[in-house]
Amino acid sequence: MAVKVCFIGGARYSDPLDATSEKKFRALKTLGELFVIGFSHDLRLRRFTEHAHFYLLPQLSPPVLRYLELFITGEILIIWLIVRHGIQVVITQSPYEGFIAASAIRLARCFGYQVGLVVEVHGDFERSLFLQREIPFSAFYRIVMDHVAHYSIKQADLLRAISNSTKEQLEKWAPEKTIVQFPAWTDIETFLQNGIQIKRNVRDVILYAGVLIPLKGVHHLIKAFVLIAADFPTAELVIIGRDENKAYAAGLREQVKEIGLEGRVQFVRPMSQSELAIWMAEACVLVLPSTSEGLGRVLIEAMAAGTPVVGSRVGGIPEIVEDGARGFLIPPGDENALADKLRWLLHNPDKAREMGEHARAFAERLCSTENYLKAYKQIFEVARPRNGQREHATSTL
Repeated sequence: MAVKVCFIGGARYSDPLDATSEKKFRALKTLGELFVIGFSHDLRLRRFTEHAHFYLLPQLSPPVLRYLELFITGEILIIWLIVRHGIQVVITQSPYEGFIAASAIRLARCFGYQVGLVVEVHGDFERSLFLQREIPFSAFYRIVMDHVAHYSIKQADLLRAISNSTKEQLEKWAPEKTIVQFPAWTDIETFLQNGIQIKRNVRDVILYAGVLIPLKGVHHLIKAFVLIAADFPTAELVIIGRDENKAYAAGLREQVKEIGLEGRVQFVRPMSQSELAIWMAEACVLVLPSTSEGLGRVLIEAMAAGTPVVGSRVGGIPEIVEDGARGFLIPPGDENALADKLRWLLHNPDKAREMGEHARAFAERLCSTENYLKAYKQIFEVARPRNGQREHATSTL
């Protein structure tokens, strides 16, 4: 009998699914019947089936309302899915959604339902929220979040990390728990194909792709670009991403206006993975100047497109960026060091192209649908209850 699994988290989905999500769930459905609790892109409540059964909550604003919405409705939905559809495993995107799932599962067990809980960590769950935006009463929030995380991690049957840094964080919280480690889903084929087709037409474009929030350090990138702009008059800075923190995003645009480089710095709307792959393949470098990062999937995507990368020496970034081989590492917030690396890449296009080739080969080895499915198959088998017993998991795949 196929395992029935519910994923719950803050991810947003469209109906129909975008190409990347469609590939992901088309692959995962070969392992069992899937149910997904997340958010829609608008204020509509949505329910549809496309490789998985999706239950999407309205995208309320500000973010605190979304968290409250998920806490209130998520537990009810999980209990209903357990009773109505026989869910056997619940997988949460972070320890905070884990609290919702753990509470629902604990209640369901009182009525004889056996359900496994897997808590995943995709970033620094202790600090990242406070690096994204100003949080009123932050000391109170930290206390609450600490207790919530402790509870869900304690209740989990299995933990999953996406990098060595997130695994180390989990080991501090739960040294006795089994932790399975493998990277997040990456639509690697799209970036590989565009890299092969387009890479000969590289422009002097320095690229950032990601949400616009303080912890991503985009303001440092703009300042570094100012330091090299006069030396490279054809160079452009392209910033692709959603205004997740509207005040910060407005500040970035004002920063560009004040330095008089509006004609050389573009802010581009979020786009599909296939469109992003073209931008990456045409760029001479992708920069991720974060102050905190679980792994940095956007770096893997750029590498797959054959583009060298520059990233901060934080979190999981050093695990994928071999300094001087696939790109460069810099101290977080060091604008002079970032400018030096950008200057070198623009001065040495042939060597930069060699870096990109090394990066592409690494990304192809790291991310494959086969390895991703193998890892999740192990998680499903280990977390799925069988007469009160669970199988042993291999910690790293």
